[in-house]
Amino acid sequence: MSIGDALNAVLKNAKWKSRLDEIRIKESWEAIMGATIAKYTHAITFNNGVLTIYSNVAPLKHELKTNVTQIIKNINDHFNEIVVKEVMIK
Repeated sequence: MSIGDALNAVLKNAKWKSRLDEIRIKESWEAIMGATIAKYTHAITFNNGVLTIYSNVAPLKHELKTNVTQIIKNINDHFNEIVVKEVMIK
């Protein structure tokens, strides 16, 4: 087992991985989704594989809802691992 695998196992067992993933997603949000989407999403939360995106812009919310599969793919591709399993738009 590599040091990275051991560290991931410790983080997962201690339930810190979800919190760490949330921080990573928030820090990379603009790079993953683009400046326009980042500008109009006012909050992002992540817990146990479920990413919740908050926006007050109705057309953007509709666009995000229709592209949930692509959002999941973009985030998981960015981190080269399965981080997000489900996306909720509010």
